[in-house]
Amino acid sequence: MGTVVDDAASVEFHAFFERHYAELSRLAHLLTGEADAADDLAADALLALWHRWDRVRAADHPVAYARGVVANLARTRIRSAVRERRRISLFWQQREEKTENPDVAGVVDVQSALRRLPFRKRACVVLRHAFDLSEKDTALALGVSVGTVKSQTSKGMAELQKLLGAQGAPRKMHAVMAARTGGTGGRDR
Repeated sequence: MGTVVDDAASVEFHAFFERHYAELSRLAHLLTGEADAADDLAADALLALWHRWDRVRAADHPVAYARGVVANLARTRIRSAVRERRRISLFWQQREEKTENPDVAGVVDVQSALRRLPFRKRACVVLRHAFDLSEKDTALALGVSVGTVKSQTSKGMAELQKLLGAQGAPRKMHAVMAARTGGTGGRDR
């Protein structure tokens, strides 16, 4: 008896798919403005519906439910695109990079030490100290919480102190980061 229900549900879903896929794709296109992504969003929505098909087919308005899933997926895609554009703009902000009498050996040491840090710690340290971003802006750029930025920056700086030598590490980091960006570097906000 279970296979009969499964077969009936499969046939019913296939008919629903054939009737509504084009409409859901159009909806996704109008919501996102991306023709290429529209088919993917409609397919993702229908896949999500298939996983809950027993509940969807019992609903009063299955098409309305499907439209809601497409709208939620489109909203998520738009939010992701906005976050990505913000990250890109933060990383590519124009900064003057003039340095008089750079400490080349110090720069090489710091760059080498930075490469040894795990990515998230490295990114937090660089964004906070080299780009002088606030904790909030760093969190936004990396898509993490402010608390994560605080802990990863602290741990990253502690690891850099070990790698660069406890005495000169903060001074060397500050001088190298300030020289790289033309700013004061490391300012707490």
